[in-house]
Amino acid sequence: MTSINTATLIGSISVFLWGTLALLTRMTDGAIPEFQMMAMTFTIAFLLMSVRWIAQKRSGLRYLRQPVAAWVIGVAGLFGYHFVYFKAMTLAPAVEVSLLAYLWPLLIVIFSALLPGEKLRAVHLIGACLALIGCWTLIGRNHQGFQPQYMDGYLLALCCALIWSSYSVLSRLVKAVPTDAVGWFCLATAILAFICHLILEETVWPSGWMQWVGIIGLGLGPVGIAFFTWDYGVKHGNLQLLGTLAYSAPLISVVLLVLAGESEASWTLFYASIAIVSGSLIAGRKGKVSEINEKAPTV
Repeated sequence: MTSINTATLIGSISVFLWGTLALLTRMTDGAIPEFQMMAMTFTIAFLLMSVRWIAQKRSGLRYLRQPVAAWVIGVAGLFGYHFVYFKAMTLAPAVEVSLLAYLWPLLIVIFSALLPGEKLRAVHLIGACLALIGCWTLIGRNHQGFQPQYMDGYLLALCCALIWSSYSVLSRLVKAVPTDAVGWFCLATAILAFICHLILEETVWPSGWMQWVGIIGLGLGPVGIAFFTWDYGVKHGNLQLLGTLAYSAPLISVVLLVLAGESEASWTLFYASIAIVSGSLIAGRKGKVSEINEKAPTV
């Protein structure tokens, strides 16, 4: 048996892996069309789960049969978020889209109060808002302001936040569905992305080993393991704390870029770090003893 704390720790692995997204994407030089990249990386994620099934001598087919609600939540979350995000990026500047899309952790904290047995505490809301300020400070350091001509893109970016927060919270309602089923959701997402690629894009294959490393790294980490650990975390861990911790992803991203020599350290990074870490510490304050000691299923 693993505790809620352990499940939360497992879910937080996703935050670190999402923090590697920018560095791994930089390795691909942005040469691969979005939906092709999505199809390739989600296929790798499915293959990664298949390796788990083979290693444990299980038949992956046993995880195909899941409630319709689980399939709708899983595929709509994984594919729907990315589809809307890519569309938003074509209609509005990337910085503004990122700022609005990153409302999803705060929405997780708020929406989680609607779940049976959950209660929104002041420390969760304060911590999430403080971390949001840090996130916006970091992402929006070159922000030129919102402009009305990009309203369609802004609305889609808000839809991104709504889709991913809803996916994360609603997953709690199907917590009996094993994380292994997410492997099939990844395959469905890859197929839908491939169809979109054939309709909307021209195929561009990686031109060198560095781009292949970036693509495989994305498929194994931010797209593969991250979605599996996030599924387990949001189903069995502390949703409010995970939502707040998610604001660490852009911070980790910038730090890794600095360490890799792809970006420079700044006072903005310092101030954002303080806000995000402080928000996470506030949100992580222990609640009732009974909540902490509650047990969750093993991975």
